[in-house]
Amino acid sequence: MDNTKEKFSLIYDQYIEKIYRFVYLKVNSQPIAEDLTSKVFLKVWEAYSKGQDIKNWGAFLYQTARNTVVDYYREKGNKKVVSIDYAGQLAETNNNPHEQAVLGADIEAIKSVIFTLKPEYQDVLIWYYLEDMSAEQIAQMLDKSAGSVRVLIHRALEALKAKMP
Repeated sequence: MDNTKEKFSLIYDQYIEKIYRFVYLKVNSQPIAEDLTSKVFLKVWEAYSKGQDIKNWGAFLYQTARNTVVDYYREKGNKKVVSIDYAGQLAETNNNPHEQAVLGADIEAIKSVIFTLKPEYQDVLIWYYLEDMSAEQIAQMLDKSAGSVRVLIHRALEALKAKMP
């Protein structure tokens, strides 16, 4: 196996579950999530094999996944929805009490409200709380400063709390 394929194979192994989980939370369908995840990796492979310099694999993959989901909803004419039916199962255990509170007992209430949040708020909440990404990592993906992302996370949580029953 040549070096390009070998490196991509390692990246694939490192990110496949994370990208699938992100896509699944956005489409709430296993077959669609599998299809879209395949498309994400195909797009990234095509870019990489053509010599595109990818400095931050995580950011590139998540941005490609985000764009692929948007394209899917554009093509289908569906409303963008995030499902967190399995958030407790998908989230890794965390010792931070604040994060446990957000993802803990109030999952049903959160599910009923998260659909009403702006897509950008949905994304940062998924990345920060479910994917356990830092504000700095999210900032790289969104091409924003870490401070701006912290504010965005705070606003997303405030919007979520304001709409909670």
